[in-house]
Amino acid sequence: MIRRLWFSVALATAIGLTLWLGGPWASESSVSNQANQANQANQANRASRPSREIRSDRLRVSMVARYSHDGDAFTQGLLWHDGKLYETTGQYGRSRLRRWNLETGEIEAEILLSPDLFGEGLAFVGARARASVGAGAGAGAGSLAGPRAGALTDRGAAPGGGGELIWLTWKAGRAFRFDPDGFTNLGEFAYDGEGWGLTLCNGELYRSDGSATLWRHDPETFAVRGRLEVSRGGVAIALLNELECTPRGILANIWQRDEIVRIDSLSGRVTATIDAGGLLRADERRPEAVLNGIAYRPETDTLLLTGKHWPWLFEVVLEEM
Repeated sequence: MIRRLWFSVALATAIGLTLWLGGPWASESSVSNQANQANQANQANRASRPSREIRSDRLRVSMVARYSHDGDAFTQGLLWHDGKLYETTGQYGRSRLRRWNLETGEIEAEILLSPDLFGEGLAFVGARARASVGAGAGAGAGSLAGPRAGALTDRGAAPGGGGELIWLTWKAGRAFRFDPDGFTNLGEFAYDGEGWGLTLCNGELYRSDGSATLWRHDPETFAVRGRLEVSRGGVAIALLNELECTPRGILANIWQRDEIVRIDSLSGRVTATIDAGGLLRADERRPEAVLNGIAYRPETDTLLLTGKHWPWLFEVVLEEM
């Protein structure tokens, strides 16, 4: 009898001890399972959320008007300022800066660069532009330029305005500065590397060199402030050429292609790819007749596009494909 009672007490004690120890373990296991389920649910929720990456739109140009353009011009830079077009051309011995009337095609002023220099992109910087913040992420326009004494020959007159033009050279590392009215030589800046395109955006000058990098320069001194690496979907976009700042970002044409990309000026991500094909007929294309020349016209919110040896300059708007 005593043995049975002892056995019953021992069995009850063992069961109680098992339950007492098992309770927390069972609870911990349950919490762990709930946590795993919650993590899986959170991962599923994150996967279903829209990405915060900047979306890249597909756009195309739609022609609004067409204007005559000098088919002999090896266009490098194009700029709309104070109701006039400014254009720079390249090639040794033929590099020019000119101002012309869009409606009449009349060349109002022109200077020729020294024959040992190859002209490139153009931008404009005004007193207020230097201090202001321009376009950021989103689609839009902007610009600046200057040589050493004896580097040019002069021809032309002017309107009135202030500010200055900055004109890049290809391999000489010299950026020439000019008064936009009479093309008076205001001096020059020096820089390392090649010069392709130039534009003023967010209070800084952005320079392309044919790579996927845009160099950021101080508009007062042309000192390098930094660099912007341009990519689309994580892939670097090389051969960036002519540049133009717009209210929605920096536009850059891809050399030797009828393609323009719109770049977020803070991140370097491409926010839109623009198809600029179909503007020229096949029989109008001369050798080297590639797209090269983008100017933003703010009063009409349109773009002016041309190219090397193009007989036409086109005014366009952008539309979704």
